[in-house]
Amino acid sequence: MFGIIVGTHGEFANGILESAQMILGEDLVNGGVRAVILKRGEGPENVIEKYKAAIADLGNPERVLFLNDLRGGTPYNAASTLAVGDEHYGIVAGVNFPMLIGMVQEQMTDDGTATIKELMDKAVEAGKEGIVLTTYEDLNAPPAEDEDDL
Repeated sequence: MFGIIVGTHGEFANGILESAQMILGEDLVNGGVRAVILKRGEGPENVIEKYKAAIADLGNPERVLFLNDLRGGTPYNAASTLAVGDEHYGIVAGVNFPMLIGMVQEQMTDDGTATIKELMDKAVEAGKEGIVLTTYEDLNAPPAEDEDDL
């Protein structure tokens, strides 16, 4: 199994993990996911140490997927410091709830053959698929007739 570390500014990482636990179950999410947060007054060194502790807590998985909130922010930059030294680490910035849910579900079927790049691509796709635009017109349109009912 690959490890997932959600790294964010403030409590966002803890909140999104708690939400994932509500949907997927606490045991499933706690098994392969850790939250790392940047608190006020902390710097990159603090986050790097938290990432190292999270990786160790996950059992030092061969592949680690960092899901960060913002490209160029401290959690992202700290993950970059670790990823630059390990080709099996990857970072996706712009984490959202559908992305996290999708990647936890991916962990359930992971056989260890997917590269970190393939996992990153799946994370991006899950995040994109979770973004949906719904307008007033969409909500008030009459139901479409199913062609099978004709």
